[in-house]
Amino acid sequence: MACAGLAGLGLAGCGFQPLYGSNSTTASGAKLSETMAAVDVQPIPGRVGQKVRNELIFANTGGGVAAPQKFKLRIAIREQVINQLVRISGDAKGQVYQLEASFKLIDASNGAVIHQGSAVSRAPYSRYQEIFANVRARYDAENRAAETVSESIKTQVAAFLASSA
Repeated sequence: MACAGLAGLGLAGCGFQPLYGSNSTTASGAKLSETMAAVDVQPIPGRVGQKVRNELIFANTGGGVAAPQKFKLRIAIREQVINQLVRISGDAKGQVYQLEASFKLIDASNGAVIHQGSAVSRAPYSRYQEIFANVRARYDAENRAAETVSESIKTQVAAFLASSA
């Protein structure tokens, strides 16, 4: 406990600042939470795309009203299912749902791409004889992957905006 306190004191003077702290600011001095609320997440096609978008909107605004748009976030996703544990009969006992997303952060005032990146998530799930169980397992895997990808994108965008906006 004392070591953690000493480490905290040691970092206090070096300019270290938590990314998601209540007093986190951008390089220009604006509150990071307000800057993130000004990011307009563009629609993404498909159920999983909508899930990623909703997760990002909620993470950026906290469920409140979005600030006037300063940035646009365009995201393209690619989905893939990978069979695992394939039996001699050719049936897969398990599958991995893979979600890849590439994104561009665009300055809304001039349309210039100011940051881009990508995120990947893999969510394994088991296959069963019951059709409904397979559908539900796949949906759960898609939701887990969407949450992971949206968190990764949010962190990358927040880190960029904290250091340059």
